[in-house]
Amino acid sequence: MKILILGNGYIGNRCLDSWSDAEMCGDIINTVDDIKKIIDKYKPDGILNTIGIKGQPNVDWCETHQAETMWGNVVIPIMIAQACKEKDIYLLHIGSGCVFYGESPDPKGWAETDFANPQATYSKSKYAADLALSKYPNIGIARIRMPLDNIPSPGNIINKLVKYEKIIDVENSLTVIEDMMDVFHKLLEMKASGIYHVANPGTIKHKEIMEMYKKIVDSSISKEWIKEEDLVKQKLATKKRSNNFLQTKALNELRIEMRPVKEAVRDSLEKYKKLKDELLSRSV
Repeated sequence: MKILILGNGYIGNRCLDSWSDAEMCGDIINTVDDIKKIIDKYKPDGILNTIGIKGQPNVDWCETHQAETMWGNVVIPIMIAQACKEKDIYLLHIGSGCVFYGESPDPKGWAETDFANPQATYSKSKYAADLALSKYPNIGIARIRMPLDNIPSPGNIINKLVKYEKIIDVENSLTVIEDMMDVFHKLLEMKASGIYHVANPGTIKHKEIMEMYKKIVDSSISKEWIKEEDLVKQKLATKKRSNNFLQTKALNELRIEMRPVKEAVRDSLEKYKKLKDELLSRSV
């Protein structure tokens, strides 16, 4: 299978480094014809779209740059979908589990078929793309949550939590990057259509991640734990963050499995520690 990765960001490059059958195109896209020309050039069997706007330094940026956010997260994916439809190419688009806020009516968590309740501009843009792309044939939407990786990166939830002085201790679904890349590849191979929650089974709290980090990576780390409502009150964020539990019914139906979240997080932290030590020894 020949996979084309659109976008030159963190997740796209992680997939590129892990897949022997993938190429990447980071060209600027302004029209449907731009994408059709890219498809003609690379002639892929399937496309992974990693293009998206998250904002820098965080998603609060999207609140003051709404037009740019909608262009990157809604308009561009629709143009890619249209080009893929015209060229009869399968598309796997990376969505976000952050479209759900709070507890689901179902105690098992939010299902792929549930209507979302986005509140922040970023979440609204990602859900708008989901609604639009779900009307196209031959498209899969892979929603991820708080990606956690075994290598240091600004996009890694480990790095984010380590950087913050104050953290809210909330329970969430989470996506371990190592498992996610395997799932993405399987979805591309199957040309699976529909929405998929690509999250490791189970839930985990921020405090649990930091306790593992302290035990495995750095015993000196210390954090101040605050209530969820204090995040905005203390002006640490302009909008309430999405916290939720996701069901993975659609993946289960395809018999695609991911490791339990706490097992996968522990393994990732052990690999993170090993890499950190290797990098430190090289710099000495």
